[in-house]
Amino acid sequence: MNFNDIIKQSVITLENFRSVSYFDMVLGLLLSFLLGMFIYSIYRKSFRGVVYSYNYNVSFVLMTMITALIIMTISTNIVLSLGMVGALSIVRFRTAVKDPLDIVYMFWSISVGIAVGAKIYPLAIGGSLIIGLVIYWLSKKKIREEAYLLIIRHSDIATAELRTEMRKLSGKLKSKTVRKGYTEVTYEIKLKDDNTSFLQTIAELEGVSDASLVNYTGDYAQ
Repeated sequence: MNFNDIIKQSVITLENFRSVSYFDMVLGLLLSFLLGMFIYSIYRKSFRGVVYSYNYNVSFVLMTMITALIIMTISTNIVLSLGMVGALSIVRFRTAVKDPLDIVYMFWSISVGIAVGAKIYPLAIGGSLIIGLVIYWLSKKKIREEAYLLIIRHSDIATAELRTEMRKLSGKLKSKTVRKGYTEVTYEIKLKDDNTSFLQTIAELEGVSDASLVNYTGDYAQ
């Protein structure tokens, strides 16, 4: 049977859809769900950003199952696979992903779904376990210096004393907003431990209305 015969058989004989048994379908969806939940748990335990998104994490589970379903579908018929590729090419995702590591989780979910849909179960399970252990190990490595954003709102009276305190912290000015009656400045500082007693010292300076400390993940808009 040559390539032309395969094309003709795929076009004429639509009974090829029955090649996916109910057992394979249930097994594939169940395994993709379990591996998706594994990705879900790794993301939740290793998350180090500012705001954790439950909906974004759940999407990894659904993405794994949907990808497996698509692969199982297009594997039954060559014409259907070509049509599915054309249909998926018009899909556009416009949601901005701020953390590059989130993209890694998306590719991980898609890759697992492809492996499960193609019935390469050892690769899907073994690969997920290895990747999960690597991500979990890297997330638990102790960082010597954590970056934080120190946001201070003050009047002109506190300018001199505030500069003195920021020299002690080796703060780097990130932004400054001047409004009528007060000034808001944002400094990037690095802490080796969780000692934040300096925040109380700055807040008690004359002319400082408030001071807040936020973990800095590299994207100030976050």
